[in-house]
Amino acid sequence: MPVTLEHARALVDTLEAELSTRWGRISTNQRYYKGEQPLRFASEEFRKYHGERYRDFSDNWTQVVADSPVERLTVTGVKPAGADQADAESWRVWQTNALDADSQLGFLGSVVSARSFALVWGNPDDEDTPLVTFEDASQCVVAYEPGSRRRRRAALRRWQDGETEMAVLYLPDQVWKLERPLPRQEKSANMAQADEEIASWEPRDTGAEPNPQTNPLGVVPLVELPNRPLLADDPISDVSGVVAMQDAVNLLWAQLFTASDYASFPQRIVLGAERPTIPVLNDQGEVVGERPADLSKFAVDRVLWVDGENVRTDEWSAANLAAYSDVIEVAVGHIAAQTRTPQHYLVGKMANLSGDALIAAETGLVKRTEEKQLWFGQALREVFALVALAQGDTSKARALRSGQVLWADAESRSHAQLADALTKLKQIGFPFEWIALRYGLTPTEVADMLAMKQREADMDPIGAIADQMERARQIPAPDEAPEGDGEEAGGDEGEPA
Repeated sequence: MPVTLEHARALVDTLEAELSTRWGRISTNQRYYKGEQPLRFASEEFRKYHGERYRDFSDNWTQVVADSPVERLTVTGVKPAGADQADAESWRVWQTNALDADSQLGFLGSVVSARSFALVWGNPDDEDTPLVTFEDASQCVVAYEPGSRRRRRAALRRWQDGETEMAVLYLPDQVWKLERPLPRQEKSANMAQADEEIASWEPRDTGAEPNPQTNPLGVVPLVELPNRPLLADDPISDVSGVVAMQDAVNLLWAQLFTASDYASFPQRIVLGAERPTIPVLNDQGEVVGERPADLSKFAVDRVLWVDGENVRTDEWSAANLAAYSDVIEVAVGHIAAQTRTPQHYLVGKMANLSGDALIAAETGLVKRTEEKQLWFGQALREVFALVALAQGDTSKARALRSGQVLWADAESRSHAQLADALTKLKQIGFPFEWIALRYGLTPTEVADMLAMKQREADMDPIGAIADQMERARQIPAPDEAPEGDGEEAGGDEGEPA
């Protein structure tokens, strides 16, 4: 049922409020991924004397944690339900929209920000190739039907263009394009009230295009890609669980650097001397008094002053810096265990590890990646279905919704291991096309290879016949019928054949 302008404004305000609520967590996770991490301090004294020194320092492990599964997430095609091969047209649209690259941005955005979005819409320049883009979690929000995590009833995409804030409200039957001026940063109470009254969402001037316009797809075209979703709560970012330990590692490094700096020079202590004073001068430069020196300056200069008799000086021995590095290594090990990131990705220590040992060390990462393939795959099936709807093929859209997204193998193997395993599978009867897909070729590359094999067979028919005979020899002959079963050949009962 079409909505009015007032209803559209109310929907935009509601969805915008939810988007604003998410913004804090999204911004924090994105800053931590980029290494823009505020240093946390264990004491106010350390902040006072050394905070500015390490203000821009970070030892960024969150980026490694987020990148490790994304680099193993590669879509190679989509196969509709009931089809024997991947759909070539869907893959053409995927490639035309440069999604072989942009999908990586979408997957990374979901891993970092807990969710990302994919938008499908018609292309006025090419009716046969719909536009597909991945969108950031800070700009989009989807509202679902009550009790459902998939049936979308509304979606909002919001962004800024100069001094104007833009919004698009997607409904199953309508699309509203709205805008409003950005509020000024510095304003009085009266001007703030005026801005609030003026800066309401208004329909954007779209020229000859109607606004609102009819949604030809019949469904909300914005699809959410959740990362680690929960039954009754928001999805979880892979970065958010690393933030606390990342802060600890940064602090330990700052303390290690400080201890190293102090250990580079003798640290002196003065005992038994009177507290030093600084003369107080008048306007003519004459000494008119004195005041005690600020002992905090001596603390920075690594001198401890103690009043008393029998003045003497002494030095402290250097700190044990290995204690800091050992704790940092333990903290990084905790990050590896909690996020199922292989420890050799973080620590970088490898010594004479066999292939089987490396596979075992990466099992957690492989399973973590396969979980993302499962959840992202559900969303991508809907994206491919929306592409089919935009092309006017409803039956194909239904088949794609229940189809299968094809992924490159998430497990890392050597070529020798992979070739040996695939050779054994071929010997027990697995078809060449399946083996080629398992090797890592895309469906398009497999089709090209099959065409090459056919051309080779056409140029060498004798070799093709030899291959057929070899395959026939590998097929076991049927068992012979047991003796005495039925009539014997060549004679009546009791007579020799």
